[in-house]
Amino acid sequence: MTNLVVRDNFVQDLLDFRRNFDQVFNRFLSSPLSHQESWLAAGFTAPVESFIDKDDRKFHCRIMVPGVDAKEISIQIQANTLMISGERSDARETDNQEFFHHEITYGAFQRSLTLPVGVDGEKLIAEYRDGVLEIVAPVASSALPKKIDIKTLPSARHATA
Repeated sequence: MTNLVVRDNFVQDLLDFRRNFDQVFNRFLSSPLSHQESWLAAGFTAPVESFIDKDDRKFHCRIMVPGVDAKEISIQIQANTLMISGERSDARETDNQEFFHHEITYGAFQRSLTLPVGVDGEKLIAEYRDGVLEIVAPVASSALPKKIDIKTLPSARHATA
């Protein structure tokens, strides 16, 4: 019984594994292998969380970009596609360093997200605080789910003759 894994740690480990796998896969696809530079050091993938707050009628998108200067981030919108790009740079000289751990990735990142129907891309607001970029935009009330009431009709048990 001592080998049981706490469920929260197991789920978090799976999420961490998926995020790490996604980062490696995205780096592999976005980096030409012909460069002298190793594709493992080509950049990183900024994790994204997006949702619609139905009460507030707003679209929220959070992008985790710790260590990135806000001046290095670009946000563009074209049709219903939101594009976020930037770069996390390492100002230290590390060519002759022998690392014990080297898990922080540097370089350019780019994310493209399709905005949900009803999000007003013309009214996007972006704020950056503590390594988190938050983008907010209003959602048209016509795009939000609506509850449909069901009318109850009297039952027709007796047929009239």
